[in-house]
Order: sequence, then C-alpha cells, then structure tokens
Amino acid sequence: MRLYSMPSSGNSYKVRLLLALLGRAIETTDVEYLTEALEGAKASGRLPFGKAPVLELDDGRLLPESNAILCWLGEGTGFVPADPFARAEMLSWMFWEQNQHEGLIAVRAALLTYPHRRAQATPDRLAALLDSGHALLQVMEDRLTGREWLVGDGATLADVCLYAYTHTADERGGFEMARFPAVNAWLARVAALPGYVGLDG
Repeated sequence: MRLYSMPSSGNSYKVRLLLALLGRAIETTDVEYLTEALEGAKASGRLPFGKAPVLELDDGRLLPESNAILCWLGEGTGFVPADPFARAEMLSWMFWEQNQHEGLIAVRAALLTYPHRRAQATPDRLAALLDSGHALLQVMEDRLTGREWLVGDGATLADVCLYAYTHTADERGGFEMARFPAVNAWLARVAALPGYVGLDG
C-alpha cells in the first residue's frame, strides 16, 4: 500500500499515527501544499477528491478521506469496539470531528500557519474561530472529565481522529489549552500509547 500524505496536515497525520500504533509500515508519498508533488498526484488521478490523504491499496484501488481510511485500517483491531452501540458512538465522534471540530480548530491553525492563507486571517474571523473553537474544546472537556477515553475503556479511532488537530491547538491555533485539564490529560494518554509518533515523526 501507499499513503499520499500531506506532512503538515492533521488529517494525514491521523492516518500515519494509526499506522504507527498498529505497527504497520507502508510507502508514503509526501504531497505538501503548493508543491509539484501535490500537483503531480492530482494530475495522475491519485487524489480523487483533490486532496490528501489517500490510501492506495496493493490492487490499485484508492481510498480518500482520512476517517474512511481510519475505519478501513482499524477493521478487526482493538481500535474499533466490538459492541455495536460503542462502535456507533465512536463514529459519531469521528463525524463530529470532520463536521464541527476541524472546521474551527484546524482552520484557525491553517490561517495562522500557511502563508497562502494569511490574507483570510482577519482579526474578526480569528476571534470568531477562537471563541467557537473554545466552545468545542469544552465539549471534549465535558466528555473526558472523569473518563480516560472518548468511547469505552480504551483508545478507539475516535481518540486517534480527534487527537490529530487537538494536540497542536495551542501552538498552531493559539487556543488556550490550559482551560481544559481533562483534554490535556487525555492528550498525554494518547501520546503514551505504544508505537506513538508525533506530527513530525
């Protein structure tokens, strides 16, 4: 298999993180923003939705979208609960991550990180993203208060999924993570999982 991965992207990182936690090594092609590699991958049809990550299977089939890739890789592993309700609950957090969390936490970080996005980083927009992002982080704080993982008694795909952008929310997005002690304790638990690699790992 081959992973088309954008090194700076949390969406790509969550796939690399799960692969590391599973002890699986695959070929990786880096397709960072504004590079010839990204344009080449698009031109070759390797990015069906025009963005990374995409997992190319051994038989040539292409699977886009980070959380779909997580589900495919996680099938039959301990990162997917056996109980149907717990599994659905895991998926609900993963849907929430893409529908709510990423659009605030990741977008604010992108506006502050990528030079080609800085024209969109108006004070009003950054302030609105900060306030709304803090509200979403409070949802996670409430969920994780008194429990170790988002779903069940162990790490699931939901934890891998939401870790990706949350663990850099302070340094890249400017969010006040000191306000969320339960989230910070959870971040430390994810980072302590066997096989863990960081964003730059």
